[in-house]
Amino acid sequence: MNVWIAIGVTAVACYAVKLTGLLVPAGALERPLVRRLAALLPVALLAALTAQQTFADGHALVLDARAAGLGAAAVALVLRAPFLLVVAVAVAVTAGVRALGG
Repeated sequence: MNVWIAIGVTAVACYAVKLTGLLVPAGALERPLVRRLAALLPVALLAALTAQQTFADGHALVLDARAAGLGAAAVALVLRAPFLLVVAVAVAVTAGVRALGG
């Protein structure tokens, strides 16, 4: 029963957040600072999620095959490779390092 309570609370909270967003005056959303923050916030959140998933294992920092894959993806991005190639390079390097015992 606790799971259904959590689902219900989450649904109500999501609806409240959406309703709060609709109640914000349009003038507040047109400010340059708000527009800039709205453009940068998803990038910052995705970068934080990537770093957390790559370098964290529970409560410890780790440097393993995932870091090598992330580094390879970064190099592919700097070389302006297409997105699917970036993902393929990251997967191949991560799998290769793991296969070699790293």
